[in-house]
Amino acid sequence: MSLTLYNTLSRKKENFEPLHPPLVGLYLCGPTVYNDAHLGNARGPIVFDVLTRYLRYLGYQVRYVRNITDVGHLVGDSDEGEDKLAKTARAQKLEPMQVAQHYTVRYRQAMAALGCLPPDIEPQASGHITEQIGLITEIIGRGLAYEVNGSVYFDVPKYNAEGLSYGRLSGRVVEELLANTRAELAGQDEKRSPTDFALWKNAAPST
Repeated sequence: MSLTLYNTLSRKKENFEPLHPPLVGLYLCGPTVYNDAHLGNARGPIVFDVLTRYLRYLGYQVRYVRNITDVGHLVGDSDEGEDKLAKTARAQKLEPMQVAQHYTVRYRQAMAALGCLPPDIEPQASGHITEQIGLITEIIGRGLAYEVNGSVYFDVPKYNAEGLSYGRLSGRVVEELLANTRAELAGQDEKRSPTDFALWKNAAPST
C-alpha cells in the first residue's frame, strides 16, 4: 500500500516518502484558547486524525504534535491590538491562564466528542517563550528581521532580495498584499514595508 498527498510547495500530488522511515512526524497548528471551539477548529484535527490513523495502519511510527496557543494572539489584523486571551480574561474578571485552562479543557472535550485521537505531544506557547526568543534572535542575526520600539518585524523585501520567495508555500503574492494593504491600519508606521509582519510585539505595561 502507498499514500499519495498533495504537496502545497510543488502544487501537485506526490507519493508520500518519509525522511526517516519508519518514523513520521506530524504537526498541526492548534487553537487559540480564548473561546469555545467552532467548526473551523475541528477541520484540522479531523483531517490529521484520519492521516494519523492511516499512517499507523501502514506501519509507520507516528509522532503527532498539536499545539495550544495560550498567549500572543492579537485581536487586530494589523499586528496591533490586545492579546485575545487578555481581552477575554478582563471581560470575565479572570486571570489569562484561567481562561486558557478552561478553554483548553473544553477544546479537548470537543475534539474527543468528534472521535479524534489526542495528539502524542501538546505543547503550549507559554511554555516555549525561551525557544521563540531564540528563533527570533537568530532571524535578526541573519538580517531578516528588525526591532522597533520593542517589537520585532520580519523584513519581507529583504527576504526576497536574498533570492528567496516569500509566499511560495502559501501562494501569497507580495504585489497583491501591497495592493490590499489599508493605509489606515494601525501599526503600519513602525514597519519598513506594509508587507512586513510581527514576530514579537511589545506588550503594554498593563498586560
